[in-house]
Amino acid sequence: MHRIISATAHDVRFPTSRTLAGSDAMHTNPDYSAAYVVLRTDSSDHLEGHGLAFTLGRGTEVCVAAINALAPVVVGQTLDSITSDMRTFWRAVTGEQQLRWLGPEKGAIHLAAAALVNAVWDLYAKVEGKPLWKLLIDMTPEQLVACIDFRYISDALTPGEAIGILERMAPTRAKREADMLRAGYPAYTTSAGWLGYSDEKLRQLCREAVAAGWSHIKMKVGQKIEDDVRRARIVREEIGPDRRLMMDANQVWEVGDAITNMKRLAEFGPYWIEEPTSPDDVLGHATIARAIAPIKVATGEHCQNRVIFKQLFQSDAIGFCQLDACRLGGLNEVLAVLLLAAKFGVPVCPHAGGVGLCEYVQHISMFDYIAVSGSLENRVLEYVEHLHEHFLDPVVIRDGCYVPPRAPGYSITMRPESLREFAYPSGPAWRTD
Repeated sequence: MHRIISATAHDVRFPTSRTLAGSDAMHTNPDYSAAYVVLRTDSSDHLEGHGLAFTLGRGTEVCVAAINALAPVVVGQTLDSITSDMRTFWRAVTGEQQLRWLGPEKGAIHLAAAALVNAVWDLYAKVEGKPLWKLLIDMTPEQLVACIDFRYISDALTPGEAIGILERMAPTRAKREADMLRAGYPAYTTSAGWLGYSDEKLRQLCREAVAAGWSHIKMKVGQKIEDDVRRARIVREEIGPDRRLMMDANQVWEVGDAITNMKRLAEFGPYWIEEPTSPDDVLGHATIARAIAPIKVATGEHCQNRVIFKQLFQSDAIGFCQLDACRLGGLNEVLAVLLLAAKFGVPVCPHAGGVGLCEYVQHISMFDYIAVSGSLENRVLEYVEHLHEHFLDPVVIRDGCYVPPRAPGYSITMRPESLREFAYPSGPAWRTD
């Protein structure tokens, strides 16, 4: 029956600030971290559901507290009772009456909801004996749409339209599944271009990325524009004219600054500019998009719910949708955004620059290709090389592509020794700091 009997939250932090891995214009010394939850059941097979919300160090304890506050909504339920009415379950977690005041559907509470919701999906996939992407594509259009809360977005996408999108893709799913199993999902690397790296290290890592066969490379911008121009010139010199170069400002610019700076950086042929301004500024994104065309605007890792994405799509404000697997309220809300993007014709290239995010979003992108968009055109999935060793089922990259995971679950189960080593503040990795 798999009754959930406990939800245990962990504060897990990795000291990435020591090497400046992950550094950008807004987050100069991040410690990649996770508010991590384990759902235990009373079943004889001892299967567990694992989920996390990605954080950057300080404040992870806030998300852990939020997970503990939401846990009573989940503990005591059976998996069957949840999966028989996923929409009601999602509303119960994200709409808990007293905690909703702290959101609604945003901030630490929504991150905590994502960790719990994704842990339930992880448990569901493990019980069914399937990787999460396979669990999803084996569901009928009606079953998938029944997982989604259409409140606040039905003016842009109705349940009937969502079913229609999925039904159009259904007859050719099997072919795309075979394609994915054979070739994998195209990836790009961010690991070369962190903002805290010296020019020499930037140049060397770009050379290594080219030697490794990467065709898409992303760099961080948002320092003084003269520094951005110098670094962009280094990257373009090393990767040549034919590889695609993406840029990421991590929200640091005003609208006017974004337009001015991107006109300076246009000579380096950027494929997109990511998070050029505040993620909440829908009209600002639209203004930037019009001003810097044909360079595209990409945003999403800090878009906190389906409502913000709806407005970005309706305003023609973004050329790429970069949803985050745990900034949104877990997989149910991710499904809503995938279908919105499909209706508005916007490619989905999820954000994956954090611990566990690559493990999460490989499932999302593979499902999107096979069952929702049916296309790989202008779609490429972020990859960063660090911290995968802490997961039992880490991502595998081959020939610049994500290899579809085969193990049951959401690929987010962390190694017990990593949970112990990097527990904050008591783990050995922090006691010696």
